[in-house]
Amino acid sequence: QVRLVESGGGSVQAGGSLRLSCAVSGYTYSVAYNMGWFRQAPGKEREGIATIYTSTSSTYYTDSVKGRFTISQDNAKKMVYLQMNSLKSEDTGMYYCAICGGPSSYCRGLQPERFVYWGQGTQVTVSS
Repeated sequence: QVRLVESGGGSVQAGGSLRLSCAVSGYTYSVAYNMGWFRQAPGKEREGIATIYTSTSSTYYTDSVKGRFTISQDNAKKMVYLQMNSLKSEDTGMYYCAICGGPSSYCRGLQPERFVYWGQGTQVTVSS
């Protein structure tokens, strides 16, 4: 059974930082895969933030977080992280990690429907 568990969310003031973690277990379909971070604000659609390919650590970011967020991984521990700096109020939302069902070219568009396995999410609230 594939399981993704996010942690590290919380409340922070604008300009602050948070580090989210995603623990992956039970995924045995391939040695390497693409992981993504998404967020969803109340009343809005789920938005893709970043992806990482576990084999090469190749990354991709959506424009709104470039230069502020960093996705990374510890392959041995099957952990994926999202370091979030210079947080803004518009970063508020539920943050999810997910495993993509295809190669990097397929996943880079950060379309939620292309991601097969999802965690339950961790809430991030940024106050101005």
